[in-house]
This record gives sequence, C-alpha cells and structure tokens, in this order.
Amino acid sequence: MFSTKRLLAFVCLGLAYAAPQSANFRVHEQLVAAPRGFTSVGPAPATKIISLRIALAQSDKDGLVEALYSVSDPKSAKYGQHLSKAEVEAFVAPSSVTKAAVNAWLQENGLNATSISPAGDWIGVDIAVSKANSLFDADFTTFAYQSSGKQVVRTLSYSLPEALQGHVDLVHPTINFPKPIDLRLPKTKRAFHEIVPMKRDVASTCANGTIPACLQDLYQIPTTPATNNNNSLGVTGLFGNNAHYAFLEKFLQTYRPDMDPTTNFTVVGIDGGVNDQDGSSVSEGEADIQYTVGVATDVNVTYYFIGPDVNDDPTGGFIDEANLLLSLENPPLVLTTSYADSESGLSFDLIDKLCQLYAQLGARGTTILFASGDSGPGCLEDSSANFAPTFPSTCPYVTSVGGTQSFSPEQAWPGSSGGFSNYFPTPDYQAAVVSAYLASHGSKNAGRFNASGRAFPDIAAKADHFVVLEPDVFSFTGTSAASPTVASIIALLNDRLLNAGKPPLGFLNPWLYSEGFAAFTDITTGNSSVHCSQSDTARGFDAEVGWDPVTGLGTPRFDKLVSLLGL
Repeated sequence: MFSTKRLLAFVCLGLAYAAPQSANFRVHEQLVAAPRGFTSVGPAPATKIISLRIALAQSDKDGLVEALYSVSDPKSAKYGQHLSKAEVEAFVAPSSVTKAAVNAWLQENGLNATSISPAGDWIGVDIAVSKANSLFDADFTTFAYQSSGKQVVRTLSYSLPEALQGHVDLVHPTINFPKPIDLRLPKTKRAFHEIVPMKRDVASTCANGTIPACLQDLYQIPTTPATNNNNSLGVTGLFGNNAHYAFLEKFLQTYRPDMDPTTNFTVVGIDGGVNDQDGSSVSEGEADIQYTVGVATDVNVTYYFIGPDVNDDPTGGFIDEANLLLSLENPPLVLTTSYADSESGLSFDLIDKLCQLYAQLGARGTTILFASGDSGPGCLEDSSANFAPTFPSTCPYVTSVGGTQSFSPEQAWPGSSGGFSNYFPTPDYQAAVVSAYLASHGSKNAGRFNASGRAFPDIAAKADHFVVLEPDVFSFTGTSAASPTVASIIALLNDRLLNAGKPPLGFLNPWLYSEGFAAFTDITTGNSSVHCSQSDTARGFDAEVGWDPVTGLGTPRFDKLVSLLGL
C-alpha cells in the first residue's frame, strides 16, 4: 500500500508559495465557465484549507474490468469466482514508478498526504488555497449556488506539473460543481393518519399505499427470515437523512408484526457522519431503512452514513464510501443508494474514477444498485431540447433501478429517470436489447439523446405511495423507494445462494440481460414525462415490449428468480 505518513516533517505554514521553475504545467481539466446556477463571489480566501483527493494512475484498470466481466458473465468459466481483496488491489495499485514520482513531489512541496484507499490509488491532502493555486496553476474561487445561496470553492481550470504527468489521473474537487442533492423524497399531499391494516392479497395490501405486505404480494417476496450470518446489505445515507431506531421499531410493529420489533441496523459513519437520534427526521433515511430492514427479513443491514463534511461534494462522499467498503475483508453483498446527479454536471474523468471503484466492488461480489432518479429523461441546462441522463446510473458497472406505479397492472411511473449516457458507450451485455429498442422506437425523441450510450435503467420496481413513519405516517413516491426494494430481494436471494454453498449474485447486469430477464415482468404501459421548455411536449420515453428507458427489463418476481437460479 502506498503510504505518505512518513512525510510528517513537511508542514506548510506560509500563505504564499512559489511553484518550482521546472514545473512545466499542462492543463489537465478545465471549464469555459461555471455551470448555470453558480455565480462567482470572489477569490477564495488564501488561508482557507481545502481537502483535495488525488487519484493516482492504476497499474491495470482495464484488467480489472475484464476480471469483473469474467466473474459476472454466466457464459464465463469463472462465473461467480469473485476476486479477493488482494486480487483487486493488485489490479489498481499504482506502479512503483508512480509511487516514487508522487512521493518525490509531495516531499519537494512539503505536503502531508494520507492514503484514503486500500490499494493506495487515492490520497488525500489538506492544503491552503494559496498553495493549491500555485501547485496546480489554478484559481480557486468562491462560487454561490443561486437557488440556495450555499457557497463552494472551485476552480475553472487546473494543471499538473511535469513531475505528475502520467502519474495523477485527477484532483478533486476542482472543476466539478455538483448541485446540492435534495435529501427528501417527495411527499404526497396527504398523510396517512390511521394505520393501514395488513391484508392478504395485492388488491387489498396495496390499496391504501405501498407497505411491506404490498411488495411481498406483488413480487412474491417471502416473509421467511434470512439465516446466513455472512449475508449483508448496505444502505447509503447522506447527512440530514437520519434513520431513527424508534420509528423503525414502530414501523415493524405496525407492518411486520411477524418480525421481532427490536430488529435493528448497524451504522458506520463516513466523513464525520453521525446518525443523530435527536436530529430532525428526513423521509429518505427513514424510507431506505424501513424498506430494507422491513422487507429483507433478518438480513444484516448497515447504514453507511456520509457526513456534513462533504455536503458541497456528494461525489466525494461516494468516493470515500466506496474506498471504505473496499478496505473491508467482507464488504456488503448488496449496496443500495437513493441519490443521483446530472451526468453533465460532472467531468468524465471524475465519474469514470468513481465508476471504476464500483467495478472493484462488483469484482469482489457486491451488487451495486442506484435509483435512476425522479426527473424523467431530464433536461440539459444548456439546452431546451436534449435529455439529461443521471449518474451513477449511467455507469456500466452498476444496476440502475427505475420506477413503476399502480399494481393492477403495474405501469411506468412518469418520474422514472432513464435514457442514454453521453459519456459511456453501450456495453456489450445490453447491446442486443438496446439495438432492438432503437430499431422499433428510436425515432421517438430522436436527436434528444445519445443513441450509442449506456442505456438505463436496467430494471424497475414500485415507486409510488410508500408508507413511511417519521414519526407520523406519510406517503412517499420516487425511485428512491424502488432501489431499496430491489436490494431487499437480491439480499434474500443471496441468503439462499449462500446456504446452498453458491456465490452471491454480485454484479448483476451480464446475467440480467442474458438470463435473468426471464424472471422479470415486462412493463409495457405508461411513460416518463419531461418539461424542458414551455413549448416542449410533456412526454418522455414510453414503456414498450422488451427493454425500455423507463422501466428497463421490468420488475422482479422472487419466486421466478428462485426457480431460475435453481434454488
């Protein structure tokens, strides 16, 4: 592992710093202007300390991706033979040449760095703005996001000196301006002031809102408790989304009376995250926990809670979360995340590095699930016509979960985000279904999306009228609710696989598109909606026979999945 902890003697106290004359800077990333919605309020204070994450060049990132597909493709002889922690790190650890070059640069410039990834391919540096400007030929500026007034420090350009060329992939946060993430699931206009009783069939259990019994009937999810101690499910949380133990206990008493009401979850804080039980309730955290603990019966659930230190940089929080999970000998077998950002708001270099982290987790056997988003196909801020895909759903190494509504039959939920990446090409595993979709329906919205991009979502689940306690009983809607549902189903399948002596499902997509789709219900009615301008039509993509960019391959049936997996 690359460690820079020996460099403790090099401490920078000066307010100004002159870069070495031999630096020979070369621009690495730049923007013409700050994204719409951000306004400069002046130079960042010279003494302000900023925390930079520096991504080092990896030894064999392409080999890691090949290994991921090898263990995830049912046609491969290595299918299910997930890599160990050491095997993954061997692919991504920096070369000795890169380590030496970066270490020499750190020493020359009096920098104290900390390794923040188990393979040593990410390091963290706390540095004064004045020195960062000199070392990276940058101009760090304070920008305000107009809708909230929240301020962030960013630069429109940064360069790498000659010594780091080919050894550093990126420095973050620099040119990326992620918008503050909305931490709340959308509430419906009414609250459920009376407890919804549990009944025995879909028509009754789903009639007054989506509760665990509704999902169990709709997707044939068993109430039988999981029993394998090695099984695990992780939930990503962001600061402000506290999940309250008391609310979960009341939720289980009300909607899962067959479970022990004291069934709980573990919390792991990241970047100062603390799941404060005295904090105010925000719907997202309560929903994610209540519909994992309350559906994945007795599966070990951990809430990975990202703290306030990255409130202006949720992507940095995701990087830190992934690196934390990779440092574990046994990372969670499923990870569900209910947050999304516009792909266009982030540089390709940054999202590619985060996507590679998810590839590492997938190679080790973790299923990575992301809610696709709640803005339909979305709208690019610099255009009144083109759709705006969401990330991380566009990463080819994660499984994107869209949303449906109703139950008799299920239909596409209008807010379900989906479309085609402007960064990543269509992966081989979905080439056939996407080609078929485009051949039949590509003329609709033609020119508003990149037809050669990675398509999403991959699958879908119910997203409307989820009943959540916080502490009153409210109804929520969004793909943020669909992803935990799918995570619970995968976790319960993993429990059966582990008990049968088989490996967990891991990265789903190659299996989903080649075999798994047979256990999913194709959603063929409904559509996503979008308003990119006053004159724009409200219709986005339609749900179609086969894969579509609203509900993907459809919604899961647990009983069919069990049969398909031979369990």
